[in-house]
Amino acid sequence: MIIEVKVPSVGESVTSGVVSAWHKKSGEFVNEGEPLFALETDKVSTDVVAEKSGVLETKVPEGQEVKIGEIVAVIDDSKQTSKPDKEEKPKKKEPEEKRKEPESQKKPEAVAASVDRGRPESPPPATDLSPAVRRIVDEEKLEPEKITGTGQGGRLTKADVLKAVENRGKAEPPEVAVAKAEEKIEPREVQPAHDARFIRKKMSPLRRKIAQQLVMAQHTAAILTTFNECDMRTVQELRRSKQDEFTKKHGIKLGLMSFFVKAAVEALKAVRVVNGRIDGDDFIQNNFYDIGVAVGTERGLVVPVVRDADKKSFADLERDIADYAGRARDGKLKLEDLQGGTFTITNGGVYGSLFATPILNPPQSGILGMHKIMPRPMAIDGKVEVRPMMYLALSYDHRAIDGKEAVTFLIKVKDCIEDPRKLSLDF
Repeated sequence: MIIEVKVPSVGESVTSGVVSAWHKKSGEFVNEGEPLFALETDKVSTDVVAEKSGVLETKVPEGQEVKIGEIVAVIDDSKQTSKPDKEEKPKKKEPEEKRKEPESQKKPEAVAASVDRGRPESPPPATDLSPAVRRIVDEEKLEPEKITGTGQGGRLTKADVLKAVENRGKAEPPEVAVAKAEEKIEPREVQPAHDARFIRKKMSPLRRKIAQQLVMAQHTAAILTTFNECDMRTVQELRRSKQDEFTKKHGIKLGLMSFFVKAAVEALKAVRVVNGRIDGDDFIQNNFYDIGVAVGTERGLVVPVVRDADKKSFADLERDIADYAGRARDGKLKLEDLQGGTFTITNGGVYGSLFATPILNPPQSGILGMHKIMPRPMAIDGKVEVRPMMYLALSYDHRAIDGKEAVTFLIKVKDCIEDPRKLSLDF
């Protein structure tokens, strides 16, 4: 029986996507529940799995845009037993072939066998890699069969390949690492066939959506940004003193973002208009606090939403943020994870940004920008002291929010960070 593999619906607003990678090739045997291909849309990236076991026949190539419901492959489940039989035959021939080999060739194999004894018997083939892992392997030119997988069944995880990249960098002299980096960049800039001065390629659905949203925000809202700075010394000292206890109790580290989510919620309660949005000729005042936390991924920026942030503890916030960040980078976010935020926080400081003006995330009316913490000389009680300082930026829709309200909001955030006792410290 022939089973059609169709592009699944991943949300009401999503009408198409791109087959970014086939995990299985045409003619290969696939098991029920095994990932077939990665579908990338303007909202999420997800793996589509086989509904039945059988032999796969693909209908569209990688990189092609497809509509929701379109047939992209078929599976012939009448050939279920053909694959195992083919795999058994080579295994029976191996002992005979090894007997014919010269004695000199057997010794290196024995040494290799003893070295590999502690590793998994055989790492999963390259086709079993997740989209995020495959992307790193391709970009860094790694050999997956030489990396030990820590995932289920020896499967390579993102942490495994990132560790391999890090270890490779440590082992190589700087000049070798630079040379390899240049080699990696060259294929992107120069086509093998011609020495082209530029390469034209289609933007991914997510990048197109980001572009549309940013332009829409600039054209629709009257965006203005106000700035302030806050002394991070008290928060840093609090994190240092409570880190071990917090980690032991909750199984997760106490980060900075949970403090800013808590501070933002307090500021939103004090200046309620920032938690609202314009809808046509109406203004909608939200009385709930769903805070979007921007996460940078290889595919682009996504903003998963922490639901009911006002009702969550520091530990709950840290778990949610870590979970969203991990799933965002692995392309595992669901559409509902990205919908319904009332306010957004973005942290350019993780990339070293000292000062920036964030763009609104429509239809929200405000976005808080965090930046790099830098030790700077400050005048404290008539004396000059070096303090860890962070610039804060609030971009807001001036159609709904006046300057006084925006400044009051940002000062409230600053006060809560500089004196965390104003937050509910439920460590």
